[in-house]
Amino acid sequence: MVTRSVPCDVTELRTLFLFERLDEHQLDWLCRNGRVELFEAGYIYRENDVATSFYVLLDGELVISRRVGHEDTEINRTSQVGAYAGAWRPFFGEGVSQTLDNTLRATRPSRLYVLAADKFAAIMREWFPMPLHLLEGLFLGMKNTQRAISEHERLLALGSLSASLMHELNNPTAAAMRATAALRERLAGLRRVESSVRQGLDLAAWKSLETLQHKALEHLVETPSLSPLDATDREDELTGWFEVHGITTGWRTAPTFVQAGWDVEWLEAVAEAVGDSPALEAAFDWLHHTIDLELSLDEIDDSTSRISTLVTAAQQYSQVDRTPYREVDLNQLLESTLMMLAHTIGDNITVVTDLDRSLPAVPVYAAELNQVWTNLVENAVDAMNGRGRLTVRTARDNDQVLVEIGDTGPGVPEEIRSRIFEPFFTTKPVGAGLGLGLDISWRIVVGKHHGELSVESSPGDTRFTVRLPLTSETQRPEY
Repeated sequence: MVTRSVPCDVTELRTLFLFERLDEHQLDWLCRNGRVELFEAGYIYRENDVATSFYVLLDGELVISRRVGHEDTEINRTSQVGAYAGAWRPFFGEGVSQTLDNTLRATRPSRLYVLAADKFAAIMREWFPMPLHLLEGLFLGMKNTQRAISEHERLLALGSLSASLMHELNNPTAAAMRATAALRERLAGLRRVESSVRQGLDLAAWKSLETLQHKALEHLVETPSLSPLDATDREDELTGWFEVHGITTGWRTAPTFVQAGWDVEWLEAVAEAVGDSPALEAAFDWLHHTIDLELSLDEIDDSTSRISTLVTAAQQYSQVDRTPYREVDLNQLLESTLMMLAHTIGDNITVVTDLDRSLPAVPVYAAELNQVWTNLVENAVDAMNGRGRLTVRTARDNDQVLVEIGDTGPGVPEEIRSRIFEPFFTTKPVGAGLGLGLDISWRIVVGKHHGELSVESSPGDTRFTVRLPLTSETQRPEY
């Protein structure tokens, strides 16, 4: 930006609404400590630069814009004399960010009064102490209120997720406890029956029976599940065989043998190994206990694996013991969120995932992005009233990664579509939400990650799309 200094005129400064109440001494101070510069058309400062000066328009035209994704979005265009921009927060001190949150550009040669940031801060504290304290209190109060409400929203989400996790953990935990209790009973029964069987068989018959036992346990791994109707037919078939052979416990053991994949051919093999002797019923009882024991172990293994998967998902979701900003697999974040929200999503919503497994790791604040996914998924579930199709898709879009969360709800009406990212705006009944979910999501995606968050909606097809940069040279600033 090419500039040149021109004389500062006290009389001209007095005409500006910012300075019209100042006395001659103050106006003279402004001219002595500031300067008037003529700027050619072009950028005066850019967003995220350190705020070094306070600017007041004397003549010309200025455009203020902010970065949204990869584009500058114009916020204001003005030729109003006295319009100001730049370092207006230095008087708040180091507790407030001193980087610029917008870009200032002159559209044509423009004349501006320029005052260094430290000198602007000094006159604010000296000339306007009471208004400054009021402004500082208002500004910091708004920041604290926003932070407190955002934290409240996070705690509400955490409470909901905790309830969902407890529900998901309860089922496998209860199953493992049931199987463990049954295991003790079956072990005692196995020891009792085994002694009886061994006493009634010679060594060759016992070895043949042991061989069948090993084959049966190996067969458990390969056994396909039957439909309920086919399983009932198989149970009837086995029970009939037991009755023909005078085995009175067949009605009790048949379901276990069917679950293990046995048919009449297996029963005949046992009868052939043991022979038609009084020990045959005890042999089947022993095999029943053996298989039942193995099935209980499988149930415990499945349950504990489910618990482990849920705990891993919870750790992935919360990012416990992880650095806040790091490269992560976005697909894993989405999968952990869906698992954590399984209870919230419910059984009447079909979840369809289309995840691009070739996506590279992306530098992000992982825990906060999980909050974005949670907000978008919960909004989709609410929009569908618990019944419909939830779609989660990832893809690469040039130098960005795209995450799309869609639902089959009634859609977002066009007349409110431009307002849904505003803080405290909500269409939910009073008490059902604070209207901060999408505002928080916007600030995390756009403000903190310099990404994009948009929505496309029509009845039966609403899609929220998040775009995030694939690379980052430096850590993103706090929002």
